[in-house]
Amino acid sequence: MPDLSHLWQRFLLASALVVGLAIGVAATIFGYSNLATVDVHWSVFRIDGVPLWTVAVVPLALVLVAGTVYHWMDGLHHFTEHMRHRRRVHELEAEITSLRAHLDHVLDMPDHSTSRLPSKAATAEPLPPVHETEAPALPEPAAAAEPVAENGAKAGRERSPRAKRTTETNGGQETLPAESAAGV
Repeated sequence: MPDLSHLWQRFLLASALVVGLAIGVAATIFGYSNLATVDVHWSVFRIDGVPLWTVAVVPLALVLVAGTVYHWMDGLHHFTEHMRHRRRVHELEAEITSLRAHLDHVLDMPDHSTSRLPSKAATAEPLPPVHETEAPALPEPAAAAEPVAENGAKAGRERSPRAKRTTETNGGQETLPAESAAGV
């Protein structure tokens, strides 16, 4: 589907041209058919012997010229704002590019601008050997307070103590003791 706002704008411009031409033709016909002279008196301003067509056409022409100049100045303002924003966008894009390059340098990432291959080869270092030591047992938690029933009375059953889990290492493999494995 075509962009209707663009077509609407072109229609308005074409119709403004047609209306402007019609006003010009009407002013010309009015000027040639009204050749009589009049005296213009406005407050202290006084002109004698003015052609009648100028009384109607000159104010209309002044309004059209003032509107055109205003429209041009408004367009110039929008153009300068557009160029200022465009320049700012270019500055921000350049700043983003430099920040990405700096971040890549800090993180030892490959440069995005030249090639896709890393500048230095990555080498894997072997991990240090694991020392076989028995993990220390965790301390027993303090005796928990007696559980409370929903209505506020103390519950009648007691808790069973938790089985302590420890791991034993047999040649690097971890196994659970038989008593704690059965309780799981």
